[in-house]
Amino acid sequence: MSTAARTQSPAAEAWSLLQTLMFDVQRPRFITLCSEFDVTPPQLMTLRRLDADTPVPTSEVARWLTCDASNVTGIVDRLEARGLVERRPDPGDRRVKMLALTDEGVALRDEIVRRLAMPPEPLAALPRADQRALRDILRLAVDRG
Repeated sequence: MSTAARTQSPAAEAWSLLQTLMFDVQRPRFITLCSEFDVTPPQLMTLRRLDADTPVPTSEVARWLTCDASNVTGIVDRLEARGLVERRPDPGDRRVKMLALTDEGVALRDEIVRRLAMPPEPLAALPRADQRALRDILRLAVDRG
C-alpha cells in the first residue's frame, strides 16, 4: 500500500482497499465468467438484475447500466436472440417495451448469481471471525447508503 493511502482517513483507506479487491482481484473472475457464458459484462449485469415474473422497462435497464436507453437495445437484441430475454408490451403504454427473463434466462441468471456469490480467495481465507466482522461492518455501511 502506498504511503499516501496510509495517511488518508480510515474510511478512505478502507474504500481504497475495497476498490483494490473489486478491480484487481474480482474483475478477472468477472471477465472469466463472462467469457465462460459467452456474454459481455453489460449483458451479464442485465441478466443478473432481470426476473421472469417482474418485467421492467428498457429505461430501467439503462438506469442499472448507467447508459443511454439506445445502448440497451443492442444488449437486449443479443440476449433475446439467444432466448434468454423476451420483450413484452407494457399493458399501460404500448410504446414501452418490458423486459423479462425466459426460463432459459432464469437458469443462466441463477448460475451466474451462484458463481458471483462465491467469495474470492482473499476473503474466503480470512478466519471466520474476521469474515463476520467484515460482513457486519459492510452491512452497516450499506444500510446507511
